[in-house]
Amino acid sequence: MNINKRNLITGGSGFLGSHLAKKLLKKGEEVICLDNFFTGSKKNIDELYTHKNFEFIRHDVTEPIRIEVDKIWHLACPASPIHYQFNPIKTTKTSFLGTYNMLGLAKRVGAKLLLASTSEVYGDPEVHPQTESYKGSVNTIGIRSCYDEGKRIAETLCSDYQRVHGVDIRIMRIFNTYGPNMRFDDGRVVSNFIIQALKNENITLYGRGEQTRSFCYVDDLIEGMILLMESNYQKPMNIGNPNEFSIKQLAYLVRDLINPNLEFEYKALPQDDPKQRKPSIILAKEILNWEPKIELEEGLLKTIDWFKRNL
Repeated sequence: MNINKRNLITGGSGFLGSHLAKKLLKKGEEVICLDNFFTGSKKNIDELYTHKNFEFIRHDVTEPIRIEVDKIWHLACPASPIHYQFNPIKTTKTSFLGTYNMLGLAKRVGAKLLLASTSEVYGDPEVHPQTESYKGSVNTIGIRSCYDEGKRIAETLCSDYQRVHGVDIRIMRIFNTYGPNMRFDDGRVVSNFIIQALKNENITLYGRGEQTRSFCYVDDLIEGMILLMESNYQKPMNIGNPNEFSIKQLAYLVRDLINPNLEFEYKALPQDDPKQRKPSIILAKEILNWEPKIELEEGLLKTIDWFKRNL
């Protein structure tokens, strides 16, 4: 057993975790997937159970665990508003206690740790696009705060463990990501639109659909994640696609790719829903030589095909 290639992925059966696990296994590394299936899915990792370098542990990251690993990819946390608002106290505990436990593990065994943070740390941003130096505009008592502030304290913990204990950390601020293995019921805009269109239902837009997002296909995101882990950069870094689309533009695109005859249905905008979201990826380009390659329409076609086969 080569301990230098032993990876622990928390949230390893989730959307991003399952893609990362497959990529690392293809590179010949060992993968230990840790998950409690709160939002992850056994189906996402079904094909991995028989792989000689794969191991699964059912565990909640809010409880400590002792294990020998070289790299910790800390992805465990509900990431869609429906799921992180379902049990907001649990979400906050997962961000704080889960990160605290993983940092403690990293300190004990000398492992590198990558935190999957989020663009939500910028809140409803007052600067555009968002650079890593922007400190954010976050409502501390809103319905999204459990996730936004949870990830902010997780970043603080990582930075303090690096300063105080010398833990080798990476902080990845993930912008909207989509692709195969998304949950059908996660409430994210890409999966919502695709499922509604495949079921010939009206496509739901909140507000007037003028809020903007930047959508990164999962393969590009995972490549950036691995490059960041392999780098020596220890401060927060945005990983996302800087091409900005309004939600209405996305709705038109999904509709045209599946069923151009569908109607739009408008509902009230949710509380604290950010009006704009676009990453500056200058740091990722300079330090990692990374930028996304897959355009939105190409990624949507791949994602739609997966949803058709699995719906």
